[in-house]
Amino acid sequence: MAEKAKKPMVFETAMAEIEQIVSGMEAGKLSLEESLAAYQRGAELLSFCRAKLDAAQQQVQVLEDGVLKDFLPGTDADS
Repeated sequence: MAEKAKKPMVFETAMAEIEQIVSGMEAGKLSLEESLAAYQRGAELLSFCRAKLDAAQQQVQVLEDGVLKDFLPGTDADS
């Protein structure tokens, strides 16, 4: 049941938790066991985020008729 509480609901939540994990590990104040647990949780979150990004990319490809186009900020996509 505790595992359910840790599972991120959205991409942004997962990214925020990854940032917290990285900060904690970089601070060097975790024990070996805590570091391993943090690394494992980070790997789980990374997998979740990759799956979300892959799904988003597939949706964009569908919207773009199967052609993934480069994003160029500040330009008109229809030109």
